[in-house]
Amino acid sequence: MAYHKVNADQRAQGHSPYLDNDELQATALELEWDMEKELEEPGFDHFRLGGVVQHHLGNSQSPDLDLEPIQPSSSPKGRFQRLQEDPDYISHYTRQAPKSNRCNFFQILKVFCTALILFIFGIVIGYYARKKCPSPSTSQEPNNFHIYHEILKEIKAENIQQIYRELLQFPREDDVDIAMKILVQWTSQGLEDVRLVNYSVLLDLPGSYSNTVTLKNSGECFYPTGQQCNRETKTLHSQDLLYSYAAYSAKGTLEAELVDIQYGTVEDLIQIQAITNVTKKIALLKLGQSPLLYKLSLLEDAGFGGVLLYIDPCDLPKTTDLADKAFMVSLNSGGDPSTPGYASIDGSYRQNRLNLTTLLVQPISAVLAKKLLSLPEDTIQKDRCIPLQMPAAGKKIISLNIQSVTTYKTISNVIGYLKGTVFPGKYVIIGSHHNSLNTYGGQQWASSTAIITAFMQALMLKVKRGWRPDRTIVFCSWGGTSFGNIGSYEWAEDLKRVLQRNVVAYVSLYNPVRGNSTLHPVASPSLQQLAAESQSFNCVEKTKCPGSNVSSVQIQGDSDYFINHLGVPATQFSYEDIKTSENSSFLSEALFPVHTRKTEELDPSFSLHESIAKLTGQVTLQIANEPVLPFNALDIALEVQNSLKGDEVDIPQLLAVASRLRDTAELFQSDEMRPANDPKERAPIRVRMLNDVLQSLEKSFLVHRAPPGLYRNILYRLDERTSQFSVLLEALEHCKLHQSNETIQAALSEVLNSINSAQVYFKAGLDVFETTLAGKK
Repeated sequence: MAYHKVNADQRAQGHSPYLDNDELQATALELEWDMEKELEEPGFDHFRLGGVVQHHLGNSQSPDLDLEPIQPSSSPKGRFQRLQEDPDYISHYTRQAPKSNRCNFFQILKVFCTALILFIFGIVIGYYARKKCPSPSTSQEPNNFHIYHEILKEIKAENIQQIYRELLQFPREDDVDIAMKILVQWTSQGLEDVRLVNYSVLLDLPGSYSNTVTLKNSGECFYPTGQQCNRETKTLHSQDLLYSYAAYSAKGTLEAELVDIQYGTVEDLIQIQAITNVTKKIALLKLGQSPLLYKLSLLEDAGFGGVLLYIDPCDLPKTTDLADKAFMVSLNSGGDPSTPGYASIDGSYRQNRLNLTTLLVQPISAVLAKKLLSLPEDTIQKDRCIPLQMPAAGKKIISLNIQSVTTYKTISNVIGYLKGTVFPGKYVIIGSHHNSLNTYGGQQWASSTAIITAFMQALMLKVKRGWRPDRTIVFCSWGGTSFGNIGSYEWAEDLKRVLQRNVVAYVSLYNPVRGNSTLHPVASPSLQQLAAESQSFNCVEKTKCPGSNVSSVQIQGDSDYFINHLGVPATQFSYEDIKTSENSSFLSEALFPVHTRKTEELDPSFSLHESIAKLTGQVTLQIANEPVLPFNALDIALEVQNSLKGDEVDIPQLLAVASRLRDTAELFQSDEMRPANDPKERAPIRVRMLNDVLQSLEKSFLVHRAPPGLYRNILYRLDERTSQFSVLLEALEHCKLHQSNETIQAALSEVLNSINSAQVYFKAGLDVFETTLAGKK
């Protein structure tokens, strides 16, 4: 028989054991339903229920109810029992006779038909809903480029020009004042998190009087510009004269013979040392061909006491007229000289490094160089430029007087964050600079700041409509750039641990319009393909799309720390004038006085500024928003192999490890990059692991030590003329100068370990993919 019972364990503890009338009525109804089923069972047709009576329990005290499992012979005082054993239990409810089998059949048929109709209707709705609503994975990819186009079309030349002119109205007496104005401007664009970060750093500033060069034979005194020393000249050109100096040079007076060493190459030094003793003499040195700090290190090792630095007019673009202009250079390799390798925060130990070289270094104009060489003013004959060179019989004794003042000053960085939605802890940094020395470099900072502000303005319009990038975009305006990228170094040293883990790329806007002849894109090997594609994307609607080769060469500006200390992929777009000679590299190390109209003369319509803004914006958006970082591992391996071509570095071990690196990179590209870039095969775990590998691709190529002025990141070449690793080329030059192969062996070991480390890193990444994905399967 079937019984219906309730166990006491099913009741909550503390519940009253007494039942009221309603509960008892509910119990009777439940019992009636159970008995109906019981009586319908075969063998129970003889049971007929007469009725039951409802027992009123009330609220009076009564013994606890026994709720143990009920047996057929249980007391009638139990909660449920078999009805035929209690004749006094009378029900006030009547029930119909059991339903017939025919009624049951029609009821079941009706339920079945209803369920079938609902099932068919659901299938039809699902089919049309799926047809009209494509999956997010297939629709997301093309929409990204549509979003980029919507953002970039808001960047207009007239807006950049307006921002540029507003920036020129800022007071430029103090770095902090400029930074505060930029902070207010960025905040007004809608950027919600903008910070001012200050550091107290050691700067080397001009003294009260201009440096001078005096010819001892004639007693003539000259300012760096080539003008003779007199009160009238000093009054008319006071700022240009004061800021024609080399920051962090040695100070004092030196009287010595002037020696023409041309570009200061190893060959030049070997020739000079073969005919004269150069100890404590003054070198007449041309800027260009190789980094200034590297050439000065060679001169210092050779025993020179001073250097007069100038630019040969034959190396300048034909459109420029800088022959009578002196310039400023910094001898600081990067950061606050008083806190090398660590941030200049309160309480930091300050080292006494007033001079960064033992040489007295003074930049001069080409006009003064000609006077010192006793050459005629005009060196251009029949459309041919004759390089400056001291006559064979020439010998000059000069007196060099250098005075500057080292003092602690506050420099400020402006840092703004646009938080990402998917990977907020991953940063794409885009940097400009706002530092200027009165008129020196005065328009460069305004151009770069106007471009980054215009891009931010267009981006925030989209953000206000609800869009955000996947990764965080960090906008930076650096201070102290002219003195050796001090602002960017100090900030990065301050946040080094965070940046090592979080920064995925650096996009530079250092001096974006320095000419108007040709576009010069520079990118690390892993970003070369993206930089090339961005050019095509931004000139689709134009009738002529000039193709510019993307190269990995050393660049000036605040990207230095991110490239050489963090191993972060970097890129930069700029317009330049066509180089007139192979010696024109590294001329941008000189900061010339730029007057108010100079930038607007180069780009009167600001169309070049607009082009740079869109190229920079396109690259930034793709890195910040693509699910898989748009880095190319195979391009790194190809760059390494290209850098080992030539007889100078024909070392079997290097070639073998470079070949293994290429094989591993090809496997990585085909097995991991391609599936992850296919939305149909893209798995979140694969994307996350892949991005972790891609982010650290270039960190293996940081050598421990590099010669002054050369990149620690060996993936960057010196310039477009050279294809070999710069550290190997320098080691070969050093071998010629000192007749020793110890340096070349050390450099070869550094390069070999870097390439091998990268190959091991790729291989480990592949192994992790294989193990993890196999485990999930």
